[in-house]
Amino acid sequence: MTGFYRDGYCRTGPEDVGQHTVCVQVTEEFLDFSVLDGNDLVTPRPEWGFPGLKPGDKWCVCVTRWKSALDHNRAALVDLEATHASALEFVTLEELKAHAVTQA
Repeated sequence: MTGFYRDGYCRTGPEDVGQHTVCVQVTEEFLDFSVLDGNDLVTPRPEWGFPGLKPGDKWCVCVTRWKSALDHNRAALVDLEATHASALEFVTLEELKAHAVTQA
């Protein structure tokens, strides 16, 4: 189950220093970028409740990681309804909308 709190939501709190607030539908390109950027989202980590991702999966990712992928033209699609409003402290609504799963 996704989310920092593994409750299915991209909510955040003081314990979530990475701010896992952007709900993405991952692509191969995004996953490859993430691995090269030092964040392996492909390999399962059962000890953390992490199944490993494959293209098409939805997952809550750190807003700064998503922004880095955006800056390198590798941003994953965004589920706007499931993305936490605090993501707007780091990215614009226009950036998120431009990558929305369904254009809003």
